[in-house]
Amino acid sequence: MPSIALVTLVVDDYDDALAFYTRALGFELVEDTDRGDGSRWVVVRPPGAPRGTGLLLARASGDDQRRAVGAQTGGRVGFFLHTDDFARDHARMTGAGVRFLEEPRHEEYGSVAVFEDLYGNRWDLLEPRG
Repeated sequence: MPSIALVTLVVDDYDDALAFYTRALGFELVEDTDRGDGSRWVVVRPPGAPRGTGLLLARASGDDQRRAVGAQTGGRVGFFLHTDDFARDHARMTGAGVRFLEEPRHEEYGSVAVFEDLYGNRWDLLEPRG
C-alpha cells in the first residue's frame, strides 16, 4: 500500500535548519549524509514517528529555490505537528525560542496554535481532541 515517506523542505543552510528542528522542535536526526557534491541528505522526524517518515531538509539550489525558502505554501499553514500534550510542547517550544503567531486556541477538533519555523514557514502545533 502506498504511503508518504518524506516531504522536502527547502532551507537556506543545512546546519541552521538541523539545529532548529532538533533543538527547538525536538525532532530526531535520522540521517545526515554528505552526497559528495556539496549537498547533503538530511532527514529529521518527530520522536516516535513511524520509520521511513520524515522531513528532508534540502538546501536551496538556484534562484527559484532560494525564493521559495519560507514561502513554500504561499503563506498558508503547510505543516501540522501533532502532539499528545499541547501544554507541555507549547511551553517547551516557546522556551526554545519558537515564535508562535497566536495564543493557543481550543477548538472542537483540539488545541492548536500557529508557529513559524526559522524561515517563516507556518506550522500548526495541534493536539487533536479524542
